[in-house]
Amino acid sequence: MNRQSIDVMPVPDRAPAPGASVDEWLRWLEAIHPTEIDLGLDRVLVVLRRLFPRRPAARLITVAGTNGKGTTVAALEAVLIASGRTTGAYTSPHLFRYNERVRIGGESVSDDALVAAFEAVEAARRGVSLTYFEFGTLAAFVVMAEAGVQDWLLEVGLGGRLDAVNVLDPDYAVITSVDIDHVGFLGDNREVIGFEKAGILRPGITAVCADPNPPSSVLQQAAAQNVELKVTGRDYTLSREDDETVSLTVGAERLSLPAGPLPVQSLAAAAVLSCTLVPDVSREIVAKALQEVRVPGRFEAIRSKPTVIADVGHNPHAARWLAGKVEGLKAASSGSVLAVYAALADKDVEGVFGAMSPLVDRWYFAGLDEPRGLTSGQLIQRLGAQCHPGGQDAYPSVPEALEAAIRGAGPDDVIVVFGSFFTVAAARAFVLGVPGGS
Repeated sequence: MNRQSIDVMPVPDRAPAPGASVDEWLRWLEAIHPTEIDLGLDRVLVVLRRLFPRRPAARLITVAGTNGKGTTVAALEAVLIASGRTTGAYTSPHLFRYNERVRIGGESVSDDALVAAFEAVEAARRGVSLTYFEFGTLAAFVVMAEAGVQDWLLEVGLGGRLDAVNVLDPDYAVITSVDIDHVGFLGDNREVIGFEKAGILRPGITAVCADPNPPSSVLQQAAAQNVELKVTGRDYTLSREDDETVSLTVGAERLSLPAGPLPVQSLAAAAVLSCTLVPDVSREIVAKALQEVRVPGRFEAIRSKPTVIADVGHNPHAARWLAGKVEGLKAASSGSVLAVYAALADKDVEGVFGAMSPLVDRWYFAGLDEPRGLTSGQLIQRLGAQCHPGGQDAYPSVPEALEAAIRGAGPDDVIVVFGSFFTVAAARAFVLGVPGGS
């Protein structure tokens, strides 16, 4: 690597002083790199080597995929904790507080631990320019190393091959799904995107691919690196037992998984990998842990009469999964389906709307007051002819749209709030009174 290629640039302002808060650090991190997303490992690797002259003494499990990553990490975390292992988990983005991104033993890390990690990364950075995500990723590594946990569960932020998480070589990996998203960074077809996701694989490791139709680029990379890749439909199968249970078959073993509310393919991937991670733990312990997994914002019921479901799905692949879940609710109810939808400008809103529109009786479009957020007017303009005159309303914000939907709904109706993490965070804050955060 050519060290002259590493960006060394003046910091926009001094690093926060000792005793600064997490929010002060986060505001500063937003200003120290010229772009929000800057894929590549060279800069991160320089700082990593200063922080960790030797590889962390833990098992590293990396999870990539278009959707379902958070579910897989949460499921693996639950199984490992139930098996008596100590865990650290790193996921993104967060709903309310940045601390949610780093968990030790299933609990969000403290402010003090985060600030100490930020200070350690800044001391090691020495002028190397890092994005907000890269800085936070290295800080998560520091927190986990300081905690001395046995297993690190690392969720890729974007893609895989050039994502900051991939600066560490995993011992195990999961690819949850491969579909179109982040076209400007990852490409516009599944083969190209699959190549990026498969960039987390390493020679000789064990990995799971939960996509029922994996791109050949994933299979080719696994074969080229002699990866023991377990693929759904080939190495393990899923079959519906009843409305509440799905049967997972791995070799001669069978395991019952919950059919909802989480993506069962992601739960299955965690269960399959657990056969390797904790082979001596009873399948009953694994099944019980998976039954109890919950992920805030993933098909989460946050209110009843009318039922309000919040889901962070923000691309067509996630919208198709959500539509399948909503279809089940609609079939079991005499009520209508109302949708509160707010999205970011760089998302395929047309594809998301197309996946959900056959099931929605009325739309409540909302604006997002975020740097990349669409106003409700811009959202309707983007959708154009896809919208049905008289079948939607527009509101400045998610709380206003949700309030109107609740006011106009009957007790048997279902309101689905979706489109982004920002959308769900605003809805949960409005309904549950959960405070927001950076």
